[in-house]
Amino acid sequence: QIPAFSNSYKVITFDVRGHGKSDKPPDRYSIKMFASDTAELLKALELGPAHIVGLSLGGMIALQLAADAPETVKSLVTVNAYPEATIQTLKDRIEVRKRFFLLRVMGIQKMAQFLGTRLFPKPEQQQLRQVAIERLASNDKQAYLNTLRALVGWSVLDRLSTINCPTLVIAADKDFAPMARKEVTVTKIPNAKLVVIDDSRHATPMEHPDKFNSVLMEFLSGQD
Repeated sequence: QIPAFSNSYKVITFDVRGHGKSDKPPDRYSIKMFASDTAELLKALELGPAHIVGLSLGGMIALQLAADAPETVKSLVTVNAYPEATIQTLKDRIEVRKRFFLLRVMGIQKMAQFLGTRLFPKPEQQQLRQVAIERLASNDKQAYLNTLRALVGWSVLDRLSTINCPTLVIAADKDFAPMARKEVTVTKIPNAKLVVIDDSRHATPMEHPDKFNSVLMEFLSGQD
């Protein structure tokens, strides 16, 4: 996405706390903390309000940011994200326990292989799958555990109605997260719309970059 959008926008990507080249403090993380980090980064860079785009965890952070620091958000785009990570069903409970089991018992490499295969299951996606596995496996195990713990039980559902900026919810039709959890974002945010990308799973921007970039560019162009 960086090459596709950098000709028209100043594009800033960053590693959230516990990821990539950012520090990995051993203390507990929270989505609210990640959102605060984001707001402070924008402040330090003397930027904002900004178009905020987040995939998965990034989308949850974006929702929290829009609720906590609306002055920093010009428009909001969430991709395969939802406004709460509460355990509602037996399937939810199994999914959470599976992640923790894989990470604690089998290790970060096994978890990366499990997720990479799930993200890119098609034979022709072998290269994408390998890149995903390598990136996931490079995470710090403890920091990843801290991030999973931050997700479980998090919710900004009761604050969605306070988000007034233009909002786009992009959803993959074959994502492992239920579509209903994304649709609720659209029903509760006053100025939000939903776009579904067909034949796509959780990593839509990597899986279908042309479709994704087109949808995102059309939305952003309407906000400037």
